[in-house]
Amino acid sequence: MKFCLTVYTEENTVNFLESIKQRAKAAGKTIVLPETDDMRTLKAADMILREEIAKIILIGSKDETLAKADGLDLTKAIFIDPANYSEMESLTAKLADLRKEKGMTLEDAAALLKNDSLYLGCMLVKEGIADGMVAGAVNSTANVMRASLQILKTAPGVKLVSSFFVMVVPDCAYGENGVFLFSDSGLVQNPNAEELSAIAQSAAQSFKKLVQAEPKVAMLSHSTKGSAKHPDVDKVIEATRLAKEAAPDLLLDGEFQLDAAIVPEIGKQKAPDSPIAGYANVLIFPDLDAGNIGYKLVERLAKAEAYGPITQGIAKPVNDLSRGCTAEDIVGVTAITAVQATND
Repeated sequence: MKFCLTVYTEENTVNFLESIKQRAKAAGKTIVLPETDDMRTLKAADMILREEIAKIILIGSKDETLAKADGLDLTKAIFIDPANYSEMESLTAKLADLRKEKGMTLEDAAALLKNDSLYLGCMLVKEGIADGMVAGAVNSTANVMRASLQILKTAPGVKLVSSFFVMVVPDCAYGENGVFLFSDSGLVQNPNAEELSAIAQSAAQSFKKLVQAEPKVAMLSHSTKGSAKHPDVDKVIEATRLAKEAAPDLLLDGEFQLDAAIVPEIGKQKAPDSPIAGYANVLIFPDLDAGNIGYKLVERLAKAEAYGPITQGIAKPVNDLSRGCTAEDIVGVTAITAVQATND
């Protein structure tokens, strides 16, 4: 699954995206866009620079890139050409050392950084030359994730990388004024209880950072508080226990059916003793099938805005695009990546 952006004009949708852009602009982060052979990337860089959403690093020959970008203003972009970049020797040595246990030599590292812009982009992020990377308009998800995990690895205390969608539902009284976070809806196929617990904790942090509101996390199931018996329910119950144990201050509960999680009157009826039943804004799905189906139902039937999948759990932010994305999609995910890179 990849990042997709389909714009509606409802007020909460516009406010969310504009808020993210304004926060990104204030943060002044530097984001790598490595896929400079793709015109959508160059158009997005032009828009990002004009709106001052982030500083942009473009990987490749400056002369060749500018020749392709006829009519676009990339004068404020930072160009890094692997053929003559002054830090290539240092980055090569650091990559070889990072991957030496996998048998990587200096020659291997030099060839990889010269020929694969994803690895060079991730090394720029690793060394603090950039704050994040956005790719996937040309490269597959597997390639983007492989480079980021081999170089950046997972964040401290995080057990796995997962993903989420921010869903902005028009004319909706549920969630955070119609804003929800769905996880995992794009990456982890069938998490076990420990992995589901980790996803829930990462999702809560992502919601707090992007939406700037207190996360209320619901662990979803086809059962509410023991109403059904099945190993799938047991997994969610155990994941809930583990998450509460690991993050006791987090507003998290389960297992919930969807209506008990977000509709106050149903939550009160089905789970009267729960502190979040009926008020959840972070929805944790038991597996990728449920998460993927759920976000697409809400997107299509409720005309919700779906921002994602956005990656969570990598030590520094790297996000994946759809190979069918537009330049506007790249602008949106770059703004989100810049906000993910902030310390607030």
